[in-house]
Amino acid sequence: MNTYTAKQVAEVLQLEDPQMNLRTVRYYTQIGVLPPLELAGNKRVYTDNHLHYLRAILVLSKSGETLASAQEKLAGLPLEEVIKIGDNLRLFQPDQLLHNETHVVSEDVVLSVSSRISPALKEKMIAAVTRLLQEEGQK
Repeated sequence: MNTYTAKQVAEVLQLEDPQMNLRTVRYYTQIGVLPPLELAGNKRVYTDNHLHYLRAILVLSKSGETLASAQEKLAGLPLEEVIKIGDNLRLFQPDQLLHNETHVVSEDVVLSVSSRISPALKEKMIAAVTRLLQEEGQK
């Protein structure tokens, strides 16, 4: 397993999310959002697992979660699930959004659909979301 300093973790994550910085990494560590640091000799270090947790925290925060609720959600999850959440970080990258088709369904809902999705399925998705919004509005 790779080990990193806080600065190295920040640099790796900045490639995926330019808003991530050393100060944020240290803050998340200090408040206990991340698992405890590992010991390598007499130094505490970050590992690949910390990178997975940080990616997952970024995804959850970008999808509207508070830091406290993100911490709560990740607390009981196996590492494989944390990794799955973190893998979605690419979906929040501006260049990824530009490659997708964007459909405004309502004032509150915008769908970003990959070009790999067939036109028929896109239409079904838009119709289904529209129907759900209409049903919700009738309540």
